[in-house]
Amino acid sequence: MKDGRTHLAHKAEHAVDLTSGALLALTLQPADQGDTTTIHKTLEEAQTVARELNEAGVEEVVADKGYHSGAVLTELHEQEIRSYIPEPERGRRNWQGEGKAEEQKRTYENRRRVRGDRNKRLQKLRSELTERTFAHLYETGGMRRVHLQGRQNILKRLLVHGAAFNLSLILRKIMGVGKPRRLQGLCLQLFTLLGRAFARFERIRRSRTQPKATLWRKVAEFVTLILQAQSYAAAWKN
Repeated sequence: MKDGRTHLAHKAEHAVDLTSGALLALTLQPADQGDTTTIHKTLEEAQTVARELNEAGVEEVVADKGYHSGAVLTELHEQEIRSYIPEPERGRRNWQGEGKAEEQKRTYENRRRVRGDRNKRLQKLRSELTERTFAHLYETGGMRRVHLQGRQNILKRLLVHGAAFNLSLILRKIMGVGKPRRLQGLCLQLFTLLGRAFARFERIRRSRTQPKATLWRKVAEFVTLILQAQSYAAAWKN
């Protein structure tokens, strides 16, 4: 507490579609709650969005070992969701008690899936896509440390960053670029080619008195530049 105000820490949790790389859900959770507790809220929001796109919704969950627990695996099974969550080193476990037999069964099922080749491919995608999302939101976007008044204000800013991330995916799909700098670089290459083409044309115009072989060579170079400029324009449009 400082100056009569209580400062609470929060953590962001998000769900990413491993097919498209799009951000499905973004939640803000109290930092004193573990991942095995907060995953349920994030999964619920991701399931709502996924069912708007596909009737089956979320069919597989790929996460790191921080989300592994018997209760989480049991709940995922009840929702008919396959889990690919690595198991942390806990030593020999005691499966005695109410509901432990069910958790043991789901843990062994998850353990078999984790040892397969499919899990290796999914975990590689998870590392690539989720880490890329983290980099955009928290490193480049400056959201690693945020000091705003109230949880709702933090969540609003977080959702704006998430929307911008998904917008970059749409731009990349439509235009071939997803960042202003990439678009700026593409335009610069296009205008550079056009400038070189006009410079070649000016040299051709001034070399009318030169032999025809030299003239035709310069015409061929000019046409080549024009074709390159057209290809850059088509790439920018698509």
